[in-house]
Amino acid sequence: MSETRRGASRVQKPPLSAERVRRIPRRWKERVLPAVIVRRLRDRRVRLPVYAAAGLLLAGAAWIAVTGVLARNELLAAQRSLEMLRRQLLAQPSADPATAAGPPTTRTATAQDAVRSAAGHAARAHRLTTGPAWFPAAHLPVLGGPFRTVRGIAEASDRLTRDVLSPMARTVAELGSTGTADGRHLNLSALRRVAPLLGQASRSASEVRADVDDLPHGTWLPATDRARTELARQLDRITPLTHDAAAAARLMPSMLGADGPRRYLAVFENTAEARGTGGLPGAFAVLRADRGRLSFEYFGNDTELSEAYADVDLGAEFDALYGPSAPTRTWVNSNMSPHFPYAARIWAAAWQRHSGQTVDGAFGLDPGAVSGLLAASGPAWLPDGSVIAAHNVVDLSERASYALHPDFKRRKAYFLDVARAVAVRLLGASSDPPRRAAFFSALHRQLGEGRIKVWSAHSAERRQLQARSFGGALPEGSAPLAGLVVNNAAGTKLDYYLDRQLVWAPGRCAGGQREVTVTVRLTNRAPVSGLPPYVVQRVDDPPYDTRPGDNRLLVSYYASTEATLSGATLDGRPTQVGHGVERGHPVFTLDVELPARGTRTLVLHLLERPRDRSPVVLRQPLVHPLRATVFPNSPCIG
Repeated sequence: MSETRRGASRVQKPPLSAERVRRIPRRWKERVLPAVIVRRLRDRRVRLPVYAAAGLLLAGAAWIAVTGVLARNELLAAQRSLEMLRRQLLAQPSADPATAAGPPTTRTATAQDAVRSAAGHAARAHRLTTGPAWFPAAHLPVLGGPFRTVRGIAEASDRLTRDVLSPMARTVAELGSTGTADGRHLNLSALRRVAPLLGQASRSASEVRADVDDLPHGTWLPATDRARTELARQLDRITPLTHDAAAAARLMPSMLGADGPRRYLAVFENTAEARGTGGLPGAFAVLRADRGRLSFEYFGNDTELSEAYADVDLGAEFDALYGPSAPTRTWVNSNMSPHFPYAARIWAAAWQRHSGQTVDGAFGLDPGAVSGLLAASGPAWLPDGSVIAAHNVVDLSERASYALHPDFKRRKAYFLDVARAVAVRLLGASSDPPRRAAFFSALHRQLGEGRIKVWSAHSAERRQLQARSFGGALPEGSAPLAGLVVNNAAGTKLDYYLDRQLVWAPGRCAGGQREVTVTVRLTNRAPVSGLPPYVVQRVDDPPYDTRPGDNRLLVSYYASTEATLSGATLDGRPTQVGHGVERGHPVFTLDVELPARGTRTLVLHLLERPRDRSPVVLRQPLVHPLRATVFPNSPCIG
């Protein structure tokens, strides 16, 4: 009989009945029957745990699926609450206080409600993903990546709302509820009280950001990877904000006169003529701060300080780079370096020599910053009844005024009128409770963009300022850097029409170094006719023929530490580039004539030490923003 038939006959045997058991001989019952029973009992003991384990796995999978969907819904609800909070915080009151977006107490209460709602949803999402099924699932080899990511997202969201956003909302509420008697200046004592709370929130934000970065980046479930990436992107926006808020709470009380009156020199930079920190230093003002009250004591223009001498020593590297332009003796060249503390030190020393008055610090801001602040404060009116508003201040300051006021003295007086009117309007908004939140939100944006820079003459404050973006410091250390800086070398006002593009591209590794190609494109969009003579004048007196609208720039590239130049081309032809060093960064500089309606292309071939991170891009604030493309680094093998 074949194996198949034998198997079939075994399958077809009827089960043992009681009658059949009775007919089995005793000796068989004593020997064979117990073995059969034992075998069947053993099979049952094996099957039951298997069935139980399978049931538990199915139940666990179902639990994870159900709680995962519920947790996702809770996180989406938290996100909606935070979006409502963002809209509330960025709400800008209208120019008419009577139509403003509600009283500050109402807006603060709404913001607190939004944070509490988000915190509740995030906490529920965290609880849903911490059950007994989630822990073993998250630790499964290979398969556990998405589960670990979901758990991490829920925990990070819970900590973000509980340890970061909730303290910040309570801080806003406390500052709003402990206003000064007249409500017209900041309560610095309350700001000092909340500083530790903001400091802890800042540290918690950094910890949450690091934890999210440690979560699996690439799993077999793309949806969880996208969710992690989106949360990391949100944290990249929130974390610097918490750091800035904590720094402001530490610095603002003393800088705004809590321990005695302070004076600052505020310099308005004209970005129609480029300088390293932004634009040419033009009009200026002296700002007084006394126990949170701000007032302007004096306004002047650059001609007043044209002969001022700054008795400061900024080191041999600074002298080698900028000495020929005499920045410490020529006010309009005082900020050729992109390192704002250098310019601020020169400004403070020049003002002291000119007036005999010592200042406690300096600010730099440009018409782009003024535009952003006027968007929150509302427009200002000049003595002649004309309006200076967010939509026209840049054009009026850097283009139209040269045609409207061809007379030099009248134009300087016009700039002072603009500075006074804008200053009064901005001070009013900063001390007006219905507008204060929107104004400080706009102020934070301009500080973050580098259009407002701050320096303190007090060393403890200065160290903290230089660690923030609004300190305007050129980075030190080994962090990779890609910095394009231009200085107008013609004396024109044609940088109003300047477009800049930077491309940083890493290449192959060889001999322990990485090849890097930096491409800089500069385009002069100035019209070839119709511009006022003052705008197109050439004070550099070049030894070659030029046309109205032609410009000239000193183009500098600030590279990563230890970088070397292996070659350079301008418009495809080899060129010689000057070399210097500033704050540890090699600086490669070329004098470039930039004709009207023309484009010049500078390509630098560098050798840099291999780094895993992409470079920090130095963004010089001019009229038109820098367009920068940075290709990602790839690890060097070997």
